[in-house]
Amino acid sequence: MFIDSHAHAFRRPVPFVVKFCTVDELLKRYDDAGIEKGILMPVVNPEVYLPQANEDILDMVAAHPDRLAAFCNIDPRAISNSVQAPLDKILQYYKDLGCKGVGEIMPNLPMLDPMVQNLFACAEKVGLPVTTDGSLIVGGDFGLQDEPGLPQLEYTLARFPDLKYIAHGPIFWGELGGFKTPAQRKPVMKANGGQTHYFAPEGPLTGECVVHSLFRRFPNLMAELSDAYMVLNCDHAYAARFLTEFQDRLFFGTDICGFGHRFTMMELLLKLRDDGSLPEDAFRKIAHDNAIKYFNLI
Repeated sequence: MFIDSHAHAFRRPVPFVVKFCTVDELLKRYDDAGIEKGILMPVVNPEVYLPQANEDILDMVAAHPDRLAAFCNIDPRAISNSVQAPLDKILQYYKDLGCKGVGEIMPNLPMLDPMVQNLFACAEKVGLPVTTDGSLIVGGDFGLQDEPGLPQLEYTLARFPDLKYIAHGPIFWGELGGFKTPAQRKPVMKANGGQTHYFAPEGPLTGECVVHSLFRRFPNLMAELSDAYMVLNCDHAYAARFLTEFQDRLFFGTDICGFGHRFTMMELLLKLRDDGSLPEDAFRKIAHDNAIKYFNLI
């Protein structure tokens, strides 16, 4: 019933505050939750967690090709720490090995940093979609920095019209929330690697925001929903309208970061479908069909 378009697993447990699943633990959770297949994304940026090799992800997928697919990932500072770095050669190598996209891209640099833009240009050239996470600041956090209103994302989407861009994370989805202060959109990273709790927006939600505008203006923009739960759960009528309008642009995902990770967006999608506020066709697209088509999953 579900395809997980955003998952993580490590070959061995890591000594960090986040205890990622092994591949066996991940598949156990999938079996229990009714998730047919997942896309594994390697963590490579040193600002967060501990970097892992693309080859670890490829090995997991090779062992479970019926249940898993792979993204590759590369830090935009790789090879030469230069805006001329030929990252397209690396991306093409991994695309030829079967990788479906690039991500999760999480260096703590401005989105308009020339090396980040070079990575996007290379992904566009090779034809691989990208998934990113975001931040409000540079320093003491992870994710591509952007301001409230997402002007750097808007510029990027306009600059690379053929780049398949999959938005993810609380910086993007927080734009829906109408928070009283911008920093409420993302938990604060502590020096020990922990995070403060999420702030839930106050419902009901009213009006539209930059997310609606970006979807309508840029056909190359897609989005993954794991971090949308925080906002959409506070106003189910608003959530149903949003999900229905953009049903062709959205993917279900878990962003699973540990065995006990709760699949909150799955719960919300099922509730909205079961109470009739989310049409069955829209539910199926978001839960399953969009990912099958977009990533050419078998």
